[in-house]
Amino acid sequence: MRIGDAALGHLTYCTNIHPGESWDEVRANLESHVTAVRSQVCPDAPFGIGLRLSAAAAEALSEPGTLGAFRSFLDDNGFYVFTINGFPYGPFHGVRVKEDVYLPDWMDAERLRYTNQLADLLAVLMPAEEGLSGSVSTVPGAFKPRVASDADVAAMRSAMVRHAAHLAGIEARTGRTIALALEPEPCCFIETIAESVRFFEDHLFAKAAIEEFVALTGRSEAAADEGLRRHLGLCLDLCHAAVEFEDPQGGIDALQAAGIGIAKLQISAGLRLPAVDAAGRAALEPFADGVYLHQVVERTRSGLKRFTDLPQAFAALDDDRAEREWRVHFHVPIFLDDLGAFATTQGFIAETLDRHRRAPISQHLEVETYTWDVLPERYRTTGIDQAVARELHWVMERLSA
Repeated sequence: MRIGDAALGHLTYCTNIHPGESWDEVRANLESHVTAVRSQVCPDAPFGIGLRLSAAAAEALSEPGTLGAFRSFLDDNGFYVFTINGFPYGPFHGVRVKEDVYLPDWMDAERLRYTNQLADLLAVLMPAEEGLSGSVSTVPGAFKPRVASDADVAAMRSAMVRHAAHLAGIEARTGRTIALALEPEPCCFIETIAESVRFFEDHLFAKAAIEEFVALTGRSEAAADEGLRRHLGLCLDLCHAAVEFEDPQGGIDALQAAGIGIAKLQISAGLRLPAVDAAGRAALEPFADGVYLHQVVERTRSGLKRFTDLPQAFAALDDDRAEREWRVHFHVPIFLDDLGAFATTQGFIAETLDRHRRAPISQHLEVETYTWDVLPERYRTTGIDQAVARELHWVMERLSA
């Protein structure tokens, strides 16, 4: 949905909060949950959808009859799609996901095929609104331990350049502009703003990438440089950035200075323990579920240390009693700030949205709290549709302050 001043862009929430891998399940979620959320947030205005599609759902939706029926559903019910979450390829709820969420990664040709298919679908689903662009968020290359050589990095770069060429072809044929949005995440190949800037400057915007884009599209080097910058950007997830102890202002400044577009601003909150003690650990233990990775970044006087999941962080805590602060990658409802034994990173969101209100940094804003099903029950004090609506209202109130 449009947020007041048109310059502030479009706001939605990501439907990956709703379990559903098949297209039939996704469609049912749209008819029930998304419709219920819309009725509480903007019943009389078009409502944008942040669509999550597994590979299986994308394949089913690609059938012409199914796609046409979905377009009619959108038009008839006042919905539109402007962004797709193409991060999780396979099952994302109710099974062990953990590090498999990054597979296939950008070293695997299947990731490119899947992402091309998502872009093709988005080009059909996007409304023909002047100035409206599309975005597809994706894994930040790969899980960091899987990247073992320069050849691995080159393979990821080449796949992303080929995808950018595919997006350029879509724009030439349809007039729809779509950007791939790499989503930095703790313990991944790209996990920080600094690593993002390095990868874009040294690889995606570098000479080899430009030459490959020229070969794929037949464009000039200048047009290739513009095309890569137009179609390759970042999905800035505010939980991830806060967990990494990023500076909310300095990080955005660095991306803008490097000419890296923020194709999507993902509005999410993580957990923050300013001082880790026995009580804090006990309060955190219910968050260590068997489904998702909950990376921990620890800050001590000597710097930052990363753990791929809560159990590893707990084990290290047993060995050492040094003063430390923890930030935990567990998405919690963004309207929560104080959870008793610990806090959330809501302040990071507030500072970023305040900047966006003054000088917009992205046209796509998406609330993402996919961990609702594994959130300890004491924090689920309302139904899921009411919680999502409350999150969207919180953002709108912040942007109108």
